Amino acid sequence: MHLTELNLTNADKDFVWHPYTQMRDWVKWNNKVIVKGDGFYLVDSEGRKYLDGSASMWCNVWGHTQNKVVQAMIDQLKKVPHSTLFGFANAPSIELAERLLELARGMHKVFYTDNGSTAIEVAMKMALQYWYNKGKEKKKEFISLDHGYHGDTIGAMSVGYIENFFRVYRPLLLNVHRIPSPLLYGSRFTNERDLVEWCLEKTENTLKRHKDRCAALMMESGAQIAGGAIIYPTGYQKKVARLCRDYDILLILDEIATGFGRLGNVVEYLAQRSQPDIVCFGKALTGGYFPLAVTLVTRRIFDAFLGKYRYNKHLYHGHTFTGHPTGCAAALANIENYQNHDLTQQIKVSAEYVASRLPEFSKSPIVADIRYKGLLAGIELTKNNKPIVFLKNKEIINYFIMRQALMMGVHLRPLGNIMLLIPPLGIGKRDLEKLVNVQLKLLRKIEKLS
Repeated sequence: MHLTELNLTNADKDFVWHPYTQMRDWVKWNNKVIVKGDGFYLVDSEGRKYLDGSASMWCNVWGHTQNKVVQAMIDQLKKVPHSTLFGFANAPSIELAERLLELARGMHKVFYTDNGSTAIEVAMKMALQYWYNKGKEKKKEFISLDHGYHGDTIGAMSVGYIENFFRVYRPLLLNVHRIPSPLLYGSRFTNERDLVEWCLEKTENTLKRHKDRCAALMMESGAQIAGGAIIYPTGYQKKVARLCRDYDILLILDEIATGFGRLGNVVEYLAQRSQPDIVCFGKALTGGYFPLAVTLVTRRIFDAFLGKYRYNKHLYHGHTFTGHPTGCAAALANIENYQNHDLTQQIKVSAEYVASRLPEFSKSPIVADIRYKGLLAGIELTKNNKPIVFLKNKEIINYFIMRQALMMGVHLRPLGNIMLLIPPLGIGKRDLEKLVNVQLKLLRKIEKLS
């Protein structure tokens, strides 16, 4: 049966369990079915168009219609759709690895996975086995930041523990040492310098206390997105990296959401001047068109896995679709597109436009804080110094934002009381202006209902 023959708004016809979704609510109003793309818009089964204001969960770069990245995937599919890396190599994976190592200076080898959570799991396994192979088996614990998010698999939830998301899964998770995140809003500090000094002092105390047992410190690079659009103050990440070196604890950076341009830099750790031992990329790596992620390591890490077979030092991790040639072809074309279109400059121009419009939000009596960098902005909504959760009409605020935005022809997905502005990276001025204007209209509606 074709989609056009289904009653797509009938709850009985919906066979999909959607992620991070209360399905009882889904069937009431949010049951749109996307059937095609048109530029930066998504088109549903009834022909209605929605501007992709969430970049299809923060990964879309070029929109949703034919382009060089899509064509590269088609060309690769005609050659060989999939070829395993178990016992073979494939040309796109070799070429992409070489290209990534040119971009991610200081890294030495590329390990392929198929999503960000798994890339994080690989990084954790590498860190543990690195120390095991070095004869330091006791170093098997992890340190991570409050408000961090690294994915939804067991290890990723452990290091990126968000209470509201993962409370029920706590019995499955590893014990991880937490260090404070440099979020000024809601803290006891009045300026970033004092906050950063306090955070670094707490971080150093944790590293010093657990240096003989901790394998690695895990943190998002440049900003924490799912934890509340928290932008790191200048120099903070660099100083954390230095502390990790001082206490011989590996630094794992998560650039799955923040790399490839979201914060204005293709490789964020270079801008932060914080060389990691292990770094993960995903999401925008393929332009958002194919599930592909990578975990990169330095020579120091990779060399610890070398030895005679009987020593059993090699990494025990692999995926059926690791190094998928179609995904690698997409990533290669995507990277070429970044250069041909000077995307980082376009992001800079778009970011300047967003920054010029944010004062319009800050004038609102319910906007408590605005945090932004590159094409990421988080607008925190409160009343009487408390997060707005329910509106006067009893509707949950994030439901209200999503429903009203759809009525205005835009798809948005806020973080509770935090409105997110996180568009496709290659978005044009007209569509970006529409996205900001819709967010402002939503803010005015929320003011009246809060």
